Amino acid sequence: MKKSIAFFDFDGTVTRKDTMLELARFSKGNLSYYIGLCILSPWLAGMKVGLINKVKAKEKLLAYFFGGTSLKSFTDLCISFSEKILPFLVREDAMATIEKFKKEKTSVVIVSASAENWVAPWCIKNNLPYISTRLMVSNNEITGKLCGENCNGIEKVIRIKKQFILGDYTDIYCYGDTEGDKMMLKLANHPYYRLFKK
Repeated sequence: MKKSIAFFDFDGTVTRKDTMLELARFSKGNLSYYIGLCILSPWLAGMKVGLINKVKAKEKLLAYFFGGTSLKSFTDLCISFSEKILPFLVREDAMATIEKFKKEKTSVVIVSASAENWVAPWCIKNNLPYISTRLMVSNNEITGKLCGENCNGIEKVIRIKKQFILGDYTDIYCYGDTEGDKMMLKLANHPYYRLFKK
């Protein structure tokens, strides 16, 4: 029996915007959010030009906006975000493609560098398995540090291969929109890069 599977990047592929930044905006409000971006601008600019490691910049942002938040409060925030904001960030054509695959009995998996804290509620609601970055928790508080590797680049490939025997699938579809997705796209015999960009 032929089997098929489709791996979708989340931010920028399924969604129109970076969900980590949108979560920060939702949590803090526009004024505090933009003030925070100004304070973090040296790290963000350094990341853009390759002077600062992307993971370090990501951790700096997470620590600034969410560090010290209790796990319960952060979980509640992420659930609220997934219910109130995420549906409006999702690309209609990406979601239509996902639904088409599901009807055809093709397995669909979300593979994201964003944290499972806010990816998981949306995926669970839409009956989609997911692979994503994990955040470190200490004394029941978000630290801003990552737990394990950032789920991007080669880590996406490693995590996919840990969970799936790709040789079992006749058709492998991959969808992504950044350099961090290109290694994952090489796993596919049906790769799609920036298919949903408009």
